[in-house]
Amino acid sequence: MNSASFDTLVRPDGESLAYRRIRGSASAATPGIVFLGGFKSDMTGTKALALEALAQDRGLDFLRFDYFGHGASSGSFEDGSIGRWAEDSVAALDALTEGPQILVGSSMGGWLMLLTALARPERIAGLVGIAAAPDFTEDLMWAEFSEDVRRQIMTEGRYERPSEYSDDPYIITRKLIEDGRNHLLLRGPIALACPVRLLHGMRDPDVPWQVSTRLAEALTGDDVSVTLVKDGDHRLSREQDLALLRRTVGELVE
Repeated sequence: MNSASFDTLVRPDGESLAYRRIRGSASAATPGIVFLGGFKSDMTGTKALALEALAQDRGLDFLRFDYFGHGASSGSFEDGSIGRWAEDSVAALDALTEGPQILVGSSMGGWLMLLTALARPERIAGLVGIAAAPDFTEDLMWAEFSEDVRRQIMTEGRYERPSEYSDDPYIITRKLIEDGRNHLLLRGPIALACPVRLLHGMRDPDVPWQVSTRLAEALTGDDVSVTLVKDGDHRLSREQDLALLRRTVGELVE
């Protein structure tokens, strides 16, 4: 993505978040849409672009952005953490949106959307999770790592985990694991009353679909539904998946 296609939000520590914002023509009471991407992904993916097109079609405000160390934002990915990326998400909501918002979180973005909604419940009109992965650093990384990998993380501070989605490995740091423990959500009730829609592929090799049903149970609000896509993978980026996403978000807007 070239620098002309995004703006930057400077954070208090001097780091900058790249973002693209569309101001819609709908009334101030109509919710906007904020997309929160996944672990080591960026704001140029197919789901973000599909939602941007939906927003343009309906005259809605829309925001997509890159966390610290992701995409076109400043910083090193290895220096990031769940807490840092959650702070980025709250900062983007505060500085770059107005009025009620629907947060759409993909994978790790599903964890960050929950943390953002807990920090700013009065701003949230609804949540849509796409293979939402709260607590993944503990339940899907640490719990599944071998003793050798755990030892390497604790003594060397990092582990290079191969990625199916990139030639570059994921760098899993001790900081990521330890900071993640400060933000775990599935260990008790999650006090959010807004409408929540959770979409999950049953052939997701990275985040089991049962995570979405656990999340639905943990949420204290009643307006929560889980949609399972039997042949869906982790990304849910096929045209039929994107159609489901657009329909789900569109219904929440209405």
